[in-house]
Amino acid sequence: MTAYTSLWEFIVEAEHLAEFEHHYGTQGSWAQLFRQSPGYIQTLLLRDSTDPCRFVTIDRWENDEAYRKFRSTFSRQYVDLDRRCEKLTTRETLIGEFSESTG
Repeated sequence: MTAYTSLWEFIVEAEHLAEFEHHYGTQGSWAQLFRQSPGYIQTLLLRDSTDPCRFVTIDRWENDEAYRKFRSTFSRQYVDLDRRCEKLTTRETLIGEFSESTG
């Protein structure tokens, strides 16, 4: 099996930048939730160098099965945290779900 990665783009309300980074950073609320599940590798938070309110998150898992199991096991906690973070952004877009190329 190959590693699974999901990428999300966020446009953040300027007044919520610090809170957004608190929740979405490498040690943030999302990463803490993900760490409770086997198969989680890491989260990266990237800030656009030309637009300080635009971010991309990269969440890595050992494989897509580990991610799906996390979503099933922690679905309530995921939805709760997602609701708490809704007010921080004006747009949230799944860029895609990717598998690492082995060639």
